[in-house]
Amino acid sequence: MMSNKNKLKIILVESALELVPKEIWSHPAVIKNARRRGKKPGETLLDVSLHYAAMKNLGDREKRGRPDIVQISLLNALESPLNKEGLLEVYVHTYEGHIIFIDPSVRLPRNYNRFVGLMEQLFIMGRVPPRSDKPLLYLKTMKFEELLKAIGAGGLILLDEKGELEKPINIVREAVENKYAIGIGGFPHGDYSSEIRRLASKTYSIYKEALASWITVSRMIEAGEHLYRIL
Repeated sequence: MMSNKNKLKIILVESALELVPKEIWSHPAVIKNARRRGKKPGETLLDVSLHYAAMKNLGDREKRGRPDIVQISLLNALESPLNKEGLLEVYVHTYEGHIIFIDPSVRLPRNYNRFVGLMEQLFIMGRVPPRSDKPLLYLKTMKFEELLKAIGAGGLILLDEKGELEKPINIVREAVENKYAIGIGGFPHGDYSSEIRRLASKTYSIYKEALASWITVSRMIEAGEHLYRIL
């Protein structure tokens, strides 16, 4: 087993995961969904498939309301051989600037509705299980730069279709050797914020077109498994 400093660190950046923002609590689509679930509007996750009409005037709406991106990406990561071998750290940075710290042993729900309920509990209570001293998931608000420092990352490699084309194995090798974290967009459309781009040490692409976040996550993990000779 390699030491912590040699783990592959992946961050889902500006992820489309948040509670319904206050400015659309009164919209009929939001109220209808919340009432059906027996919750207040501000206790439910923003989901474009349910809140499309409410989101029409929401800032950066093309980047928001896609919890499924985080769910599928995390299932790919946490159930991988790389994670089972203790060589992966994965973090979720949300659109609103929250960080989800994840115990690698956590088993996330495969069912989407159960995943949504878990994330709502996390955003409201700050940790899951709520009263645990050693939570499997916990939420903290911090700047992205502070996150990099907190996890011991010496820099950030950002993956973006507009970046320099490079093979996944070479990206992962560079990240591990230089203690960089790899940032992958956790949103469906749009671009990274200027703050994120400013923090990037390198920007690479692994394909000539945009790829779904979970595909990019799986390619990085597969490259890590080859680098560490797990598979």
